[in-house]
Amino acid sequence: MNENLPEDFINLLNSVESKRPKTVIQHILQHGFITNEELKSLYGYNHPPRAIRDVRELGIPIITYRVTDSTGRSIAAYKFGNPDDVKSVSTKTNGRSALSHKLKQLLIKKYGAKCFIYLEDLDESLLQVDHRIPYEIGGEQDVNDISNFMLLSASANRAKSWTCEHCTNWTVKNIDVCRRCFWAFPEDYDHVACKEEKLIPVVFTGNEIEDYNALQKLYGSMENMQKGIRVMIHNHVQDEE
Repeated sequence: MNENLPEDFINLLNSVESKRPKTVIQHILQHGFITNEELKSLYGYNHPPRAIRDVRELGIPIITYRVTDSTGRSIAAYKFGNPDDVKSVSTKTNGRSALSHKLKQLLIKKYGAKCFIYLEDLDESLLQVDHRIPYEIGGEQDVNDISNFMLLSASANRAKSWTCEHCTNWTVKNIDVCRRCFWAFPEDYDHVACKEEKLIPVVFTGNEIEDYNALQKLYGSMENMQKGIRVMIHNHVQDEE
């Protein structure tokens, strides 16, 4: 399936050693494309777009399109783009690893070992460095300016990736839209993935779990808990006024 690809492009593809992007690349080389369904069923990747993102972050062009699976559902598929569109990755080695150690220490020194989204204090080993503006939209960003990056827990990073990839700006690629989004700048934002929303993530830890259990006992379902919390906040704000 790779007979039409330039030799230097194939050499670049075969030079990738990190497991997840290598898996994607080798499958496409053999079959011409890979689908979300295959990424899940064949390779166990429960968040397929993240595996594709790993490949793109190596500067390798990937095109997303739609195919129909065996049940008639429309699902995402991926194939190589124009080899001439390979991006320089001189500041990256096998994805994010070249960024992580240096930037993590600088970010921790300035902000503490804390997830920017959930604001929970974590062991340094549990934090990941992420571009505030997705690489697919903002491209390579100045690693000497740490304001371009953020610290995220694994769950926050997955949530951000999924939300960004399903945002209308994912195809428009307007950097200014990202700059005003909660997922890029939770400390100062106007919208949540292009939706007119405000979001306050709350994590219960330690003795606070008792409060969570009390809320659950009082309201029952998660939906009722959310409604109850909104009512409590509204009543409190009204009383303060």
